[in-house]
Amino acid sequence: MLILPSDFVPVRQGGVTAPDGRTLAWAEFGDPDGDPVIWFHGSPGGRRQLPPDGPGAAARRGMRLIGIDRPGTGASTAHQYGRVVDMAADVEAVADALGLERFAVAGLSGGGPFTLACCWAMPDRVTAGAVLGGVGPTVGVERAPGIPRLLVPLEPVLRLLARPLGTALTVAARAARPFMEQGFELYVAVGPKADREVLRAADLKAVLLNDLSTSLDDGLLAPMYDLVVFGRDWGFSLQEITQPVTFWHGDADGIVPFGHGPHQAGLVPNAKLVVCPGGGHFAGYGLVEDVLDSLR
Repeated sequence: MLILPSDFVPVRQGGVTAPDGRTLAWAEFGDPDGDPVIWFHGSPGGRRQLPPDGPGAAARRGMRLIGIDRPGTGASTAHQYGRVVDMAADVEAVADALGLERFAVAGLSGGGPFTLACCWAMPDRVTAGAVLGGVGPTVGVERAPGIPRLLVPLEPVLRLLARPLGTALTVAARAARPFMEQGFELYVAVGPKADREVLRAADLKAVLLNDLSTSLDDGLLAPMYDLVVFGRDWGFSLQEITQPVTFWHGDADGIVPFGHGPHQAGLVPNAKLVVCPGGGHFAGYGLVEDVLDSLR
C-alpha cells in the first residue's frame, strides 16, 4: 500500500486563466505565508511532483512550494509552445494571480529548461534558481554534449506526432493504471543503477506514483510537447541570466548526461555546480534542504 508523507497535501490548489483563455493548474505546499518557490516538474510529471520531504522542508524554512502542470498534463489545457521561453508568460500569469511579486524557481530534469527560461525572462521578479539534473540546450553555440542532441533531427517528426503520440501514451497509461506499481518496480529493476536505491524508498515511490496518477486524470501530452521544444533553440541565452543559479547533477546520471550540469553552469555567469558523487537522476531530491537553502 502506498502511503504519502503526512504533510504531502496541497495547502491550496486551483486554476489560473492564461491571457489566451487556457487553464493553468497549480498546487501549493509548505508555508502558505512563506517565500514562494515555483517548482517545475520533470517529463513526465505534474504539479504534485516534489521531493517527498519538500513540503516539510519548505514549511520549516518559511517557504511555499508551487507546482504548475505544464500544458497537456494534469488539469492544464493542452498547448504546444513554440520555444522553451514561451512558458515564462504562463508562469507570470500564475504569479500575478497568486500575488507573487518576487519568487525563486527550481526544476528537475525536463523542468530545468523552464526554470532557466523564467530566470532570463523575469530578471526583476525571479530571485534565484536551482536546476536538478536538468537537460541542457541541444542546438546553437550553447548546445550541451551527449545523447539529447538526437532530439534535433527528430524535431520535425516529433512536432507532427506529438499530440497523437501523447494521446496514445495517455490511453495506454490509463489502461495500465491498475498495474502502475508493478510497472514502477519493473522500471527500477531495469533502469539506471544509480537511481535504484533512491527510487525504492517508499516515500518517493508513493509521491511519484500519486503524481502520475493525478496527471493521468486529464492527459499526458506535455512530455511529448517538451521533447519538441527541447529539440529547438530555447529562445534565450544562458549567458544572459543574471540571477544566482545552482546546478545539482549526479555524476552517474543515466538519463540526462552528467556533462549537461557542468556545461550549463559554465555558461550562466552567476552559477554554482554541485556534483552528487555516485548520484543518479534523482540525486537532488535527496538534498532538498540544501536546494531550498540555496534559493534563500
